[in-house]
Amino acid sequence: MSAAWDSADHPAPDTIGPLGWALALIRGLVLATVVFTGLLVLLCIRLIERPLCGQGRPVTPHITQTVCKIAFWIMGLRREVIGTPMRHRGAVVANHTSWLDIFSLNAAQRIYFVSKSEVASWPGIGWLAKATGTLFIERSPKHARKQTEIFQQRLLDNHRLLFFPEGTSTDGKQILPFKTTLFQSFFAPELRDAIWVQPVTVLYTAPVGADPRFYGWWGDMSFGGHLVRTLASARQGKVTTIYHTPLAVADFDNRKTLAQACETQVRSAHPSEQIAAPNTAELR
Repeated sequence: MSAAWDSADHPAPDTIGPLGWALALIRGLVLATVVFTGLLVLLCIRLIERPLCGQGRPVTPHITQTVCKIAFWIMGLRREVIGTPMRHRGAVVANHTSWLDIFSLNAAQRIYFVSKSEVASWPGIGWLAKATGTLFIERSPKHARKQTEIFQQRLLDNHRLLFFPEGTSTDGKQILPFKTTLFQSFFAPELRDAIWVQPVTVLYTAPVGADPRFYGWWGDMSFGGHLVRTLASARQGKVTTIYHTPLAVADFDNRKTLAQACETQVRSAHPSEQIAAPNTAELR
């Protein structure tokens, strides 16, 4: 399992001592217990929820939120939320730095991720993604129309979908240009006047003394290795999730102008842009 974006400048490999391995083992066992217990509870409730509610999931997303919040406590990673997740029908878009983004974004609101189809076959993560309602898409033109229809139907079913327009994770030091393909789905006649899109910036503060890219997961980094390194850190940093002002799709002419507006807001709170983070009072 690996990420696609790469950089020639990789951080020096960390040496994990006995204490680190002990922490990784204890945290890993506790985290796995919480995650898979939550998954079991979720699946049991879904057996009742699905016949009664169909695509609606009035209960199970709350289980996902709770598990993600507990996960941060287990890892010792502090979590800060600035702004307010929107209540409008629609989608959320965010920059992508790490697998930790999934926990951070899930912990703050009820969402369903949009992910590349390969993730469905990944051990562990694939099972969790399927159980929590992730929408898998294939990067193939011949499937584009069908996937657009599924995407639109999920939005009509009041599922708040979240995707990463960069298309890959990075080291967190920059934001890649947003791809506009999925934004086209918002302009369907039955959706355009009814939905909103909320841009979100996710920032990581590394542990004291660690490489600033400590939480970044990219290139040929293995998921297992990155997970162990994260769990083994005696000191942890912080993840900050900044929710920007939601944008009404009806206010934009096409997918490119909407994607650019979202990218601009996400960049506005990112250190690489050398612009101060938005004032909390301006966010909603």
